[in-house]
Amino acid sequence: MINKMGLENDIQYVLISEERIKARVRELGEQISRDYAGKNPLLVCILRGACVFFTDLARNITDYMEMDFMAVSSYNDGMTSHGIVRIKKDLDTSIEGRHVIIVEDIMDSGNTLDNLTRLLGTRNPASMRIACLLDKPERRAEGIGISPDYCGFTVPNEFVVGYGLDYADAYRNLPYIGVLKPEVYTNVE
Repeated sequence: MINKMGLENDIQYVLISEERIKARVRELGEQISRDYAGKNPLLVCILRGACVFFTDLARNITDYMEMDFMAVSSYNDGMTSHGIVRIKKDLDTSIEGRHVIIVEDIMDSGNTLDNLTRLLGTRNPASMRIACLLDKPERRAEGIGISPDYCGFTVPNEFVVGYGLDYADAYRNLPYIGVLKPEVYTNVE
């Protein structure tokens, strides 16, 4: 069981500070504002991990935009993706003819986003791009040819939590990205 009172005691080190995250999310919002000026894009938040990034990103977009939410699952044991996307909550908005930006917390194996973009592509959007807070390219599965169009940070192959990312539904509320101590997730019964 995770000691929720001592979240910070479980962090090996801070990988990306709160200040760096805020600055980078502001830059991404400005870039999306320029790229989609006058296009009213639909930002699709992939729940739950992306919700913190999604909210801050949306507040930094200065032109018209709309929001919708999807909940998908592709993790068997909470740590590794098997790539088969199970939709737990679908979009409420039609994306046909819309400019869609999928907002995700992290892209590691790429299996989930690869399957999700193929699925959403069948719904005939005008365009579709991916915005990820974190990209972990060294974990990309063989044969995955996608990468984020908007990327906050490229990170090493470490177990990261915070700013929406979790382990066993904890650590999402940390204002920074931290590397979880291995003993926290390796001594699980």
